[in-house]
Amino acid sequence: MTPPQLVVHRDKELMAQAAAARLITRIVDAQAARGHASVVLTGGRNGNGLLAALAAAPARDAVDWSRLDLWWGDERFLPEGDPERNVTQAREALLDAVGLDPARVHAMPASDGPYGEDVDEAAAAYAAELAAAAGPEDHGPVPSFDVLMLGVGPDTHVASLFPELPAVRETERTVVGVHGAPKPPPVRISLTLPAIRAAREVWLLAAGEDKAEAAAIALSGAGEIQAPAAGAYGRSRTLWLLDAAAASRLPRALYPPASA
Repeated sequence: MTPPQLVVHRDKELMAQAAAARLITRIVDAQAARGHASVVLTGGRNGNGLLAALAAAPARDAVDWSRLDLWWGDERFLPEGDPERNVTQAREALLDAVGLDPARVHAMPASDGPYGEDVDEAAAAYAAELAAAAGPEDHGPVPSFDVLMLGVGPDTHVASLFPELPAVRETERTVVGVHGAPKPPPVRISLTLPAIRAAREVWLLAAGEDKAEAAAIALSGAGEIQAPAAGAYGRSRTLWLLDAAAASRLPRALYPPASA
């Protein structure tokens, strides 16, 4: 487990802009090193805010979008094109404006897709897609994502891994169907903690006063079953990106800010 680093920004707008600039740099570095890059996107207001900031960033043209693989950490199991789906929101915020290779945009299955309403079969299919993309150098059933981003919920959930529910306890599968999620819609698809931890870098995004308690709990030694965000960490780096409101209850002495 890599010790978390913390970067606190004045407000959510600045956080989104700085995170977008950081992501551009990380993607460009990965493409220079290996010819391609792999990123896992997150939805929610912070994930979509970052994508919107990225769309507006002049430096976005430094990225070779055709050599970028995009995955998702979770998805609402709704029909294709539903405005509540993370992929729909991501397309509106950024994806439709850049030159992505459609074959490298790995959306999670929709409820009206080839697996119908069987969310568990849909989750297994996404796990198989991840496994097919993993190479020998990845040493596991998912690619070694360059950056995996997660929003942190007020209850400390990440992706669709909610406190105490079966999905957060999963240790073998990389993708699961989620039933009975405490926020709508109740049926979802989510990466599991083992899949999340395969990433080189995990970035956790939290902005707003309603995220302050969750950030404090997750960064104060809570267990991952009770606080899933505490179990989300990368192989080489774990980075918490917060605004001042979300960081207002953190034990600053224990987690000094990383250099921006």
